[in-house]
Amino acid sequence: MDSTEKTSPMIKVATFIVDRRNLFFLLFAIAIVFSLISAKWVSVEDSLPAYLSEDTETRKGLDLMEKEFITYGSAKVMVTNIDYAKADELAEEIKNRSDVSMLEFDNTDSHYNNFSALYNITFIYKEDDERALSALAEIKEMLSDYDLYVSTSMGNQTADIINSEMVVVKILVAIVVVTVLLLTSQTWAEVPVLLLTFGASALIASGTNFMLGTISFVSNSVTIVLQLALSVDYAVIFCNRYKEEHETLPIREADIIALSKAITEIFASSLTTIGGLIAMLFMQYGIGPDMAVCLIKAILFSLLSVFTLMPGLLMIFGPWMDKTKHKSFIPKIPFVGKYAYATRFIIPPLFAALIIAALFISNKCPYVYGYSTLTTPVKNEIQIADEMITETFGEENLAALIVPRVNYETESRLIKDLESRDEVDRIVALASTEAMDGYMLTDKITARQFSELMGVDYEVAELLYTAYAVNDENYAKLINGSSTYAIPLIDVIMFLYDEVEEGYVELDDDLMDTLTEAHDAMQIAKDQLQSDNYSRMLVYLDLPEEGDETFDFLDE
Repeated sequence: MDSTEKTSPMIKVATFIVDRRNLFFLLFAIAIVFSLISAKWVSVEDSLPAYLSEDTETRKGLDLMEKEFITYGSAKVMVTNIDYAKADELAEEIKNRSDVSMLEFDNTDSHYNNFSALYNITFIYKEDDERALSALAEIKEMLSDYDLYVSTSMGNQTADIINSEMVVVKILVAIVVVTVLLLTSQTWAEVPVLLLTFGASALIASGTNFMLGTISFVSNSVTIVLQLALSVDYAVIFCNRYKEEHETLPIREADIIALSKAITEIFASSLTTIGGLIAMLFMQYGIGPDMAVCLIKAILFSLLSVFTLMPGLLMIFGPWMDKTKHKSFIPKIPFVGKYAYATRFIIPPLFAALIIAALFISNKCPYVYGYSTLTTPVKNEIQIADEMITETFGEENLAALIVPRVNYETESRLIKDLESRDEVDRIVALASTEAMDGYMLTDKITARQFSELMGVDYEVAELLYTAYAVNDENYAKLINGSSTYAIPLIDVIMFLYDEVEEGYVELDDDLMDTLTEAHDAMQIAKDQLQSDNYSRMLVYLDLPEEGDETFDFLDE
């Protein structure tokens, strides 16, 4: 080292880091132990819609549904290689479970086809209730003797699948990285230096995610792999610089000089990566900023690890690196350089033409926003189940339509108008849901009809209707007589149940069981489809999940 180098600020910094390496070892050891503990403190958001911008229509609709409606847990369960008689028997067993509120199954192509049965199950628990998942697990256990495929939105299936698959990905990445490092290394001992450097930064980056509050399950799963891809070259640059300097200098001096030169080189290299990640901070979709912050933090810890931990590791492994030198496994390819030089007047114009063409073609690239149109070489359990159900019973594309609450007649007219469209298969709403003996939930019935439907005395039914009119302050109906007074079925059932609960009406056990069963089913339907301010309609479309035809229909 000449006198100028000795007085250089970078030399002084590098000298301090190398000579105080035990201090940095201690600090990193403390940080790693802390990170192993704090990794359990990280709060992970498993919902991708939670990252939608608040001013998007989808986010507004989802927030409104969460505020106004209750969504009960549901699942599609497909049993294959079963005859209809046995499938119907199983349907009764499932329906009679105390945790099942509703089961859809009949002898139509929508539920039984090609020796396969499809049960649409709704539980009495909310979608985010762990008891709903437990109930589904019990049903799966009950049907374990059959070939079974289950599709449900309950739980965090996507997050669970990604987390489990990322374990495999991380193992594969580790194998690939170690293999590449071994093949490209010049000494065997440099490989543990690189692995320890990256491992320390990865653990600390993961353990400090709790400081960000809540991160997405995507960031939580893939950050470590992306951190490796984006920053592993920092350690390689420093290691190569050290080996170059060590050809003429002792280990300590080579370490100091290499670090002083590598800091500026590596930092400059990292700026392009960090700059690209900063651009992601301006995305409206919150996953972008979430991943950007996690990755920027990870890159900074990678830099810190290379600049402060790796110099000390080189001092420890330096002698072993000298003893474990080996011949290069990468063949020399001088012909590539000769070819590049020989075609120097041809290749650049070709690339310029390709770039211009790519600018035009890139605008025509189709994008998909769902999973149904994506084809992967290896399918997970969710994809297999969804594909099997779709192949057997056809594809269902569901859209939720929320409208201000209106009277039932207006809702019925809207449903009929929508059902007249060729694109609409069916609609689930209060006005389109059958309740009892062919009556829809919102059909108006008189006291006579209610008496016949429920099996109560006509006089009792008249008194009930009179009480309803008084409660509703509809005195005109009392004056005009109750024989023509009609009330929506769901309203009169709810009113009668409340009267019984308050002790104003007494019913025999059989009638009380019928009333309770009807009330519970109607209450679940009302919770999901009607609030004080809005009505929700579930529109099943004969359209693909994505495409111009689908988007045009939704715009209409």
